[in-house]
Amino acid sequence: MSEVDAGDGARLDKWLWAARFFKTRQLAAEAVRGGKVTVNRRKAKPATAVHRGDRIDIGKNGLHYEVRVVEPRTRRGPPAEAREMFEESDASAHRREEQVQSLRAHRAAVQYDRGRPSKRDRRAMEQFRRQRGF
Repeated sequence: MSEVDAGDGARLDKWLWAARFFKTRQLAAEAVRGGKVTVNRRKAKPATAVHRGDRIDIGKNGLHYEVRVVEPRTRRGPPAEAREMFEESDASAHRREEQVQSLRAHRAAVQYDRGRPSKRDRRAMEQFRRQRGF
């Protein structure tokens, strides 16, 4: 069964994949097992059922999403349908936008005119990411 009934929940890893937070279900499951995803502020497993109104915190690529489940579907559709499956809090969207702007500013400040960054450059970038919590 690819769709779930209104009263049923959806597996967390399938929902994250269907909502397009992760490219594959395997990546979604690894993120959940790695502690990067919580449901209602509790540690979860990939098979945890998510229902309407559940709050999911997702950490991905140094960015943090706080979303509320609107539709617990497991069918992956176009991005427009995926955006209807959840609502992101305004504070989360604002915080994430600030993080993205910070990363863009840092990337613009670093010049790579000789190809790959040197070991020293990579260490400086890693130190910057650690300081910013990425």
